[in-house]
Amino acid sequence: MRYYSQTLDNKEEINKIESTLTLGSIQNDVITLKRLLPYLHKYWLRISIAIVLLIAAKLASISVPILLKKVIDTLNAGTTYSQNIESVMLTIPLGLLIAYGSLRLLSIVFQELRNAIFAKAGQESTREIALSIFQHMHSLSLRFHLDRQTGGLSNDIARGTQSIASLYRWLLFSLVPTFFEVFVVCGYLFYKFGFVFAIITLTTILTYSVFTYFITQWRTKFRLRMIAADSAANTTAIDSLLNYETVKYFTNEGHEQKRYDKNIYKWQQESIKSELSLSLLNTGQGLIIGVGTTLLLILAAIKVSSGEFTIGDWAMVSAFMLQLFVPLSFLGTLFREIKRALIDIGKMFNLLNEQQEIKEVATPKSLKAVPKEQTNIHFANVAFAYNSDRPILNDISFSIPAGHKVAIVGPSGAGKSTLTRLLFRFYDVTTGSINIGDVDIKQASLHELRSKIGVVPQDTVLFNDTLRYNIEYGCIGSDEQAIQTAIEMANLDKLVEQLPQGLDTVVGERGLKLSGGEKQRVAIARTLLKNPDILILDEATSSLDSKTEKDIQAALNQIAENRTTLVIAHRLSTVIDADNIIVLDKGIIAEQGSHHELLKKQGIYATLWLNQQE
Repeated sequence: MRYYSQTLDNKEEINKIESTLTLGSIQNDVITLKRLLPYLHKYWLRISIAIVLLIAAKLASISVPILLKKVIDTLNAGTTYSQNIESVMLTIPLGLLIAYGSLRLLSIVFQELRNAIFAKAGQESTREIALSIFQHMHSLSLRFHLDRQTGGLSNDIARGTQSIASLYRWLLFSLVPTFFEVFVVCGYLFYKFGFVFAIITLTTILTYSVFTYFITQWRTKFRLRMIAADSAANTTAIDSLLNYETVKYFTNEGHEQKRYDKNIYKWQQESIKSELSLSLLNTGQGLIIGVGTTLLLILAAIKVSSGEFTIGDWAMVSAFMLQLFVPLSFLGTLFREIKRALIDIGKMFNLLNEQQEIKEVATPKSLKAVPKEQTNIHFANVAFAYNSDRPILNDISFSIPAGHKVAIVGPSGAGKSTLTRLLFRFYDVTTGSINIGDVDIKQASLHELRSKIGVVPQDTVLFNDTLRYNIEYGCIGSDEQAIQTAIEMANLDKLVEQLPQGLDTVVGERGLKLSGGEKQRVAIARTLLKNPDILILDEATSSLDSKTEKDIQAALNQIAENRTTLVIAHRLSTVIDADNIIVLDKGIIAEQGSHHELLKKQGIYATLWLNQQE
């Protein structure tokens, strides 16, 4: 049991929970509610009508006990115990009974109308919030997405969006109406029966509410720890399933089960604490309601016995208590669910607090003004570090003339792929600048910059959709002829012909149903379909066999002829025709020149070439 000896077994996790607990403060709850209001503002008319219907429903509901009193008193006064049906019918307050039934019906009708009118406002605002979160996630830097945990992040977004509808339902249609009803009933009891009845009712409800609020606040930490454990378990499960083959390669199924079970065990422990604290809450609530109701009914019975109250008055007080305390019995659930929803929404809104690392200037310069034949690229004294204590590039300067091909080679970790990420503005340079034409890319529109560049990455990740969708993704809306041309140029046509469903074949999550080489050819095809002015080939043929590599290399050479091309290469044989080859080593340019010039220097490039030839 030592493996499970601690609920939170490392400082980082404990700190994470403690930071999450701050979301439970009233101040943060108010902030969360304020952030929701702008999304509801445009639906103010629907909300106003829904509130009017809510008030009407509650007033109809409150009127029911009052009519019940009148019915009972009328029946009690007119009782004849006659067997004559006509005489009996004359003594029945038929109008009051019809009104009684009508009010019950109206309270239900008003509630349903309220729900129907508010539905669009609630769903539309939820959709807008979900879309804004989704847009913001895409606006964040690559650094954020490399650091994030997919399972936990998707859980936070899913819980947050689902909790918006729950918050509306619990807050607007349960909590607020309940307290409105309490206020009206207490006012009526004070008006009708005096101070004592009103003060007992109000004291009971206030005691109940305060007790429920503080116990619920205390229980919140268990809920938060449950959420943390659930997110951790979900992240572990997704990470393990995405790496299914790796788990099998190393026969680590048992290890993965222990990792998952560890988080499930944490969830179980906090869940038990939550259930025990819920029992305490329910017991306390029952005690408060029981004492308050008993006092009121005893007092009302005394008044009946003394002749101050009628039987109808006693029944009305009883009905009012039942009508008030039934929804109040769910007050703990209301507070808990509202608190849960606010926490989940707050965690989701916290994603909006993530700052955009890559930002556009207020008035970006247009790259559309840079024609294809002038798309020369210039790196000027570029330095970059992912972290301040780990510099990657230092004082890198080189140019790629428009229509030329420049290759970057060198040992692993030299910073080759980092150059492509800087050009695409996944990151900004620490110092120096990168220009396309005469435009610094920091001053350019991100959309125009990235539209101008086509990338064939080393590790191709595909959508869990059809082959057609993944190819067409390069230029959504392309005609069939353009798609077929891209398929042929990428040497993908034979694969399509062999597949029973052709282009409608679903490639699986991350493209796992295709081989590495097939995925690479899909990546080449969709980049060809994009038809960019600048082409980045990041180990574009690294996953291909020799024959396919030769065929695709010829196609790549063909499409690169009229484009400014940056090639990141490990196999030097693929870049011997480059106009300039830059050798990176330890973050600096160690050598540069043509293939033959570099061989003559007998330096790093020549050594790499010799090793590969051997």
